[in-house]
Amino acid sequence: MKKLKIILPFSVILIFYVIFQINHKPISQYSLKDKNVVGYIYECKNQDDKTTLKIKGKENLIINYYHNFKCQLGQTIQANGQMQTPNQNTNFNLFNYQNYLLSEKINYTFTANNIKVINHKSPFLFKIKNALYKHTSKYKTENYLNALILGNDDQINENTQNSYQINGISHLLAISGSQITLFSVILLFIFNKLFSKISAYLITICFLIFYLFITNFQASILRATIFFIILTINKQFALKINTVLLLFITLAILLIYNPFYIYNLGFVLSFTVSFYLLIFSQIIQKQKTYFTKTLIISLISFISSAPILINNFFSLNLLSPLINVYFVPLMTFIIYPLALLTFIFKPLDNLLFLLIRIMENASLIISKINIFNLTLCHINILIFIIYYLLITYILYKWQKGQNYILIFFIILIIHHNINYLNPNSTMTMLDVGQGDSILIKLKHNKGNILIDTGGELPYDDKKPYDIAKNITIPYLKSEGIHHLDYLILTHGDFDHAGMAINLIKNFKINNLILNKENNHLENQITKNFNHNIINIDKGIIKINNLKLNFLNNLNNHNENDDSLIIYTNIENQNILLMGDASNKSENYLLNTYNLPKVDILKVGHHGSDTSSSKQFIKKTSPKISLISAGKHNIYGHPHQKTLQTLKNSEIFITKEDGAIKINLTKGTIQTVR
Repeated sequence: MKKLKIILPFSVILIFYVIFQINHKPISQYSLKDKNVVGYIYECKNQDDKTTLKIKGKENLIINYYHNFKCQLGQTIQANGQMQTPNQNTNFNLFNYQNYLLSEKINYTFTANNIKVINHKSPFLFKIKNALYKHTSKYKTENYLNALILGNDDQINENTQNSYQINGISHLLAISGSQITLFSVILLFIFNKLFSKISAYLITICFLIFYLFITNFQASILRATIFFIILTINKQFALKINTVLLLFITLAILLIYNPFYIYNLGFVLSFTVSFYLLIFSQIIQKQKTYFTKTLIISLISFISSAPILINNFFSLNLLSPLINVYFVPLMTFIIYPLALLTFIFKPLDNLLFLLIRIMENASLIISKINIFNLTLCHINILIFIIYYLLITYILYKWQKGQNYILIFFIILIIHHNINYLNPNSTMTMLDVGQGDSILIKLKHNKGNILIDTGGELPYDDKKPYDIAKNITIPYLKSEGIHHLDYLILTHGDFDHAGMAINLIKNFKINNLILNKENNHLENQITKNFNHNIINIDKGIIKINNLKLNFLNNLNNHNENDDSLIIYTNIENQNILLMGDASNKSENYLLNTYNLPKVDILKVGHHGSDTSSSKQFIKKTSPKISLISAGKHNIYGHPHQKTLQTLKNSEIFITKEDGAIKINLTKGTIQTVR
């Protein structure tokens, strides 16, 4: 604890510095008015007829070009198109792309209409880099050589990467401290035979700096390299500075250089895990066998990274420490050294390929064991701090000979089931662009209902954005939801049901409700669903004490007018959800039912001028009107006429407010923006 007392005051100063800096976005040399950009390429990725370039011009910039573009690193290009502000997260708890780009000193993205090379010649260092990528392209194990040696894991199969994440071993694909240490030891061994000790260290440091360039100065590699340099200085000049203090100095240097590194997950995990392993190194040193040392290292790494992983992935695999005991030695002592040798001696490629297949298959099999994979809701800053205070206390007591690790795992299990203690019912309209998706979450885990999934149709040969993978499933997990009791699809338009198949394949759903007029998309959805399917247009479905009243029986053979219209009352709040229903459906409701005044209206058809008639709005008199509409949508939704009709209610629109969350129990409203 003495080490903690030394570092604590400096940590507080550094934290305040970082908070101040990240609240003052850096001034960019680009502006949204720029239509032409020039710079040299330092990173290039081709995937699905899309090319993503990172260039250095006035400053770092990402260029998205929806065509294949053969490029060489170091080439100077000119592109014309549209400058854009990177997307922030418009749904609660999810990944913030804008902050991530700031960690790479990127302020804007640029969508190019065309690109031309204005200088084909690459500088010498980039020629070396191009040669290295060309060299690995001749190997069967190209994807892993690029990941483990060149720091680029883009080519590794998505299913395999997902299995690594589920198993808690995705860190093995990132070049980190252990790889840099092994690389440095090999270089020092060679150079010590040829030069003096000091010269060997200097040459090794030069190699590491060059390696930083090869790997695009990735934050975790930068941390490991600077730490190695500081350790070398400490050793050569006999400064006798504590290793933990040296790690803190490394952290301070990097955050002073770029405070936005705090948004880089690899950076944060690298420092956090390294810090805890150093502080509580005595626990490791007490172990007598390699197996137990590896297990303890994996356990401390797992525990110390848990809160960070919870708030980024909303799940943890309790088997992760044991899984790492198998995979870490396999990667550290077999696959990574063999990859270095294979990079030089191509005949070893087949052996490396075989071992990688064994590792991948093992990961895929283990990832299917779901019983130990906990879904854990997003935690606020206070709970986050409490988690780390508890972790520090448990590890401190363990170092003193008292093992309370079991308490931590009990807390994780309680966290996994926390929704049973949740006293609030909520309704969240997700921002899924030009589409609809609404989550109703009942208190005490009495029901989780998703109404529509959203979905973007592909256009201009662009691959459609996977809303289920990138928004819906992560958000459900962030709410601590590990299954849906009901998925309700109001109708078969793609912007309402397009992500249903993806959601069904990747998330547990107990019941599926559709209208009776099923179209081709809905038929495809039902073919992929193996549980209870309910076709309904008019009637009542009970979920515990909740009644969902389905009102529409128009059967107009029109997707929009045949939308399921749902009326319900939750916590004395009258809620009316109109799907894509138009004035025809509204007239049907007015003529068929004695509609009550509603507290919350999900406005029909994204606020178009074909819905929300004056008579309907006068009758229902909503207090809150929710409109789901995509930013810059081609339909002009919501229509000004509709907004005028709704003027007596409080209007929320996803394209302006992001996701909207209403606490039905407390009567409070929260928006992302």
